Amino acid sequence: MPEHPAPSDDTPAIVLDGVSKAFGSHVVLDKVSLTVRKESIMVMLGPSGTGKSVLLRCLVGLLRPDAGRVLVFGEDVARLDPERPADRKHLFRIRRRFGMLFQDGALFDDMTVGENVAFPMRMHTDLSGKEIKARVADKLARVGLPTAAGKFPSELSGGMRKRVAFARAIALEPDIVLCDEPSSGLDPVMAATLDELILELHQTLGMTFVVITHDTAEAAKIADTIGLLSKGQLVTYGPREQVLGSDHPALRQFFERSTEGPIQVV
Repeated sequence: MPEHPAPSDDTPAIVLDGVSKAFGSHVVLDKVSLTVRKESIMVMLGPSGTGKSVLLRCLVGLLRPDAGRVLVFGEDVARLDPERPADRKHLFRIRRRFGMLFQDGALFDDMTVGENVAFPMRMHTDLSGKEIKARVADKLARVGLPTAAGKFPSELSGGMRKRVAFARAIALEPDIVLCDEPSSGLDPVMAATLDELILELHQTLGMTFVVITHDTAEAAKIADTIGLLSKGQLVTYGPREQVLGSDHPALRQFFERSTEGPIQVV
């Protein structure tokens, strides 16, 4: 019996329906609604502190929204209470469908590259050591690091560490990969290399990508769908060409790197 119920072909990977989240009086997400198609690359732009990372945490059930639905392949994550054993087990199964690339890579410094990539497999599968080794080799080859398994993160450049983090993010062959500021801390050339890696993994593995970034060049290069969060609201969302051609003031300010406009400089 399959571990996950098979969604119909037209079931979106993600649907947010009127999602709101506040911390005290501070509203971080305000009735956000969007749809992410399966096997697409959705890039979410927005100023710092506007709710992008909170949105990611709601997607995987680390935060429960105050209102609205969070559907992952048709299953509402927002209704699950991790305090209830049955819900916690269900939530864990849904989380297995996600891979996560953290902003700083979050590699374990005391583990080799191979051990880092193998870590989620050892934690969450019953694969044999031989099978894990083969999968580690496959994932490292996919990110262009076929000979790096025996190295430690401290021996790698920043760009190589991000590649290792990508290999670990896809280790369990997830349906959706969440990327939180993937090009953060990289020079423009390495950032462009990482963009090409996202496009290659998307093409070869058919995964859905949700990318949080400030980098407008990255959005224009890799996205097929772009959104902009500002003051907790989704001010624009749609196909890349449509959004890039929009004259929305906040969007134009963001892309033109202007200090004048609805996005306040603090």
